Amino acid sequence: MIDVNEAISGLDWSKEPQGLYAPIGYALSSGGKRLRMQLVLAGCRLFGGDEQRALPFAEAIEVFHNFTLLHDDVMDRADVRRGMPTVHVKWNDNTAILSGDQMLIEAYHLLEGVPTEHLPELFKLFTKTATEICEGQQYDVEFETRDDVQISDYIEMIRLKTSVLLAAALQGGAIIGGASKAEQQALYEYGIHLGLAFQIQDDLLDCFGDPKTFGKAIGGDISCNKKTYLLLSALKNADDAQRAELNRWLAQTAPSAEKISAVKDLYIATRAREAAEQAIAEHTQQALDCLKELPQNDETRHLEQMAKSLAKRNA
Repeated sequence: MIDVNEAISGLDWSKEPQGLYAPIGYALSSGGKRLRMQLVLAGCRLFGGDEQRALPFAEAIEVFHNFTLLHDDVMDRADVRRGMPTVHVKWNDNTAILSGDQMLIEAYHLLEGVPTEHLPELFKLFTKTATEICEGQQYDVEFETRDDVQISDYIEMIRLKTSVLLAAALQGGAIIGGASKAEQQALYEYGIHLGLAFQIQDDLLDCFGDPKTFGKAIGGDISCNKKTYLLLSALKNADDAQRAELNRWLAQTAPSAEKISAVKDLYIATRAREAAEQAIAEHTQQALDCLKELPQNDETRHLEQMAKSLAKRNA
């Protein structure tokens, strides 16, 4: 079985100018779960394919994912990523933007290494997914200044911003592994629900996680009034007094420990935390249901365990 960390560390970022490439190597060296890479390879193995043939697509997906993080961190003014200073903090905004741009180009270079017979289909899937992620990010930005965002809007935003890349990783691996169209679609839908559960869990951890294991500061979403599943559920469920209190805290734009603590208490009082936990459980179950339409083997069981583990993760 391919060691995904070893594969990524084997990519060469020693090229010149180092001002462009060193931040790429830095960003990719910070580890992480390499979840998307793992999903590509699992999707290939599930149908008896040679995972070595899927490695270029897995690497392309991973480099692309990390490109989006460089730009996200600039947009969100995030200081820490996976327990390390973000690229724009360690270097500067211009470096994070330009190195991120180069990572996108490098992802397409890696895509050139996929099996020739699958290149048109994989290229189309990759480009469609990249477009959807940008659309999701734009919705996320627009939500910051909208006061009419509904939970259904939020679900569509995270489907685009988070889920489609997991789904594409799985489908890409399945294409290389020789899956039928129906099997590809079932695996894609598994990825969509896996991603929805993953992102809502991320919202939960941002408020209630342990910063030592989560890898970034707790309460960042609260500080910037980000429209999350928790906030939208709280606004939906709150009584008049709770809604008024929540709106008072939302009007306070300066980050403070007091605001984070008060809003977390409101998330519990309005049962928003409970609603988020329920949504995670529902999407996890829908992901598991999709696996029933696929060949039943060790890889299916691995994907089943992955869905269950992600729903209970603490980092």
